[in-house]
Amino acid sequence: MIMTLGNSMLIPILPQMRSALDLTQFEVSLTITVFSVAGAIFIPFFGYLSDYFSRKAVIIPALILYALGGVVAGMAPVLFSEQAYTWILAGRIMQGIGAAGTTPIAMALTGDLFKGGQESKVLGLVEASNAFGKVISPILGASLALIFWYAVFFAYPAFGLISLVLTWIFVQEQAKKAAALPFGQYLKGLLTIFKHEGRWLLSAYLAGAVCLFTLFGILFYLSDVLEKTYQVNGVLKGGVLAIPLLVMLTTAYITGSLIKKNQQLMKNLIVAGLVLMTISFALLVFFTNLYAFIGILLLSSVGTGLVLPCLNSFITGAVGKARRGFVTSLYGSVRFLGVASGPPVFGWLMGWSRTGMFLTTAGLTLLTALLILLTVRVAAPDPAGETKDSLFKKMQPVE
Repeated sequence: MIMTLGNSMLIPILPQMRSALDLTQFEVSLTITVFSVAGAIFIPFFGYLSDYFSRKAVIIPALILYALGGVVAGMAPVLFSEQAYTWILAGRIMQGIGAAGTTPIAMALTGDLFKGGQESKVLGLVEASNAFGKVISPILGASLALIFWYAVFFAYPAFGLISLVLTWIFVQEQAKKAAALPFGQYLKGLLTIFKHEGRWLLSAYLAGAVCLFTLFGILFYLSDVLEKTYQVNGVLKGGVLAIPLLVMLTTAYITGSLIKKNQQLMKNLIVAGLVLMTISFALLVFFTNLYAFIGILLLSSVGTGLVLPCLNSFITGAVGKARRGFVTSLYGSVRFLGVASGPPVFGWLMGWSRTGMFLTTAGLTLLTALLILLTVRVAAPDPAGETKDSLFKKMQPVE
């Protein structure tokens, strides 16, 4: 949830930040982008470190850096007048680096601690927690902005420290059974994995990035339209933004609970989810009424909730424990790039054509659905509905 709060809490305050600091639409969107780009760059590095040392050895320092970045960004408008925006970006970069050591490492940790259908259920819970962060973030961000617009930055240290304490006390890792792999052997194993499984892994990575790209792009668009067109501000705006996220949360939790390790079901749900997103974005071209718009948008929320838990389970099961941190982190990295590119790309598309924006987005999700359909090959389930051997069994002995 910490990673999600990093961006989602800012979305309701972006118009106020733009006005207070006299920024352009592009400049204000960079507060989202730099966080995500910094995270995307550092996620694979932290993934390797978590494989080499331990998951907690990465998560705890990352949370400290995340909290400090929030302090820097929050103090910038207080201490600086001319350079406040620059210092906010610096704080956001620190936060992005810190966030890189949270969700992707938590996914790898889940793969370490849980197996079979229980693993899929917990990964669904991880995605639901991520979605829950998205639900409460707009409301929380809008509420804090009633104090002063940059109050949201001071919430990050509070959440980061709470997460740090909970992780320190309650997360108990299993002892390593073998010494960490030398870097050369580690890298060789990764290259072997991508040589054999690269086509479907890259398609899965793309699907994750597309889901987050469209989600944050649409939220950016909706936040702007609510304020400018419908004069919906403050907590009410946060509540409206939370509606599609709540639907996504519920869908993600149910999906994670039901899929177990049934790979054919996972593939079908990924394709179905992407098709639902395509239909939703194509229909949005014809609706400007707010109630109808939100109603149609909920189709894409259901689609996203179907896709992400299945992708999490696929990717977390792709390799053994020794390299799981890197593979899941690389997935987290491309998801971050999707988040990073969403607001600026949608900001540009908004200036170009509303119709073109939605049709382009629909085309992207449809293309992604076709790639998943063509590249993902799954094993037949056993009578219990679960796959006896991993789809990636031939990769496991590489340890």
